[in-house]
Amino acid sequence: MNANLGTPYEAVMKKIIDRGYAGSQTEVLRQALLVYERMIDEEEVMLVNKAISAEMEEVRKDVKGTKTLVQMKKKYGL
Repeated sequence: MNANLGTPYEAVMKKIIDRGYAGSQTEVLRQALLVYERMIDEEEVMLVNKAISAEMEEVRKDVKGTKTLVQMKKKYGL
């Protein structure tokens, strides 16, 4: 695979390699993809936790009333 990233990105890659964080441009890209994947995973966990917190707050306030496990599974398609 060949990719033309442009001068600003190539300068960043060179700096990363020169500082010893990676041995090649390919390694820089691999590391960047892994970091990006981890960031996406963490964001998804944060969103799930936020949704759980919102649901729990509604339960505490009894806004929607409590639900059975069967009702929750049906609501979320499980």
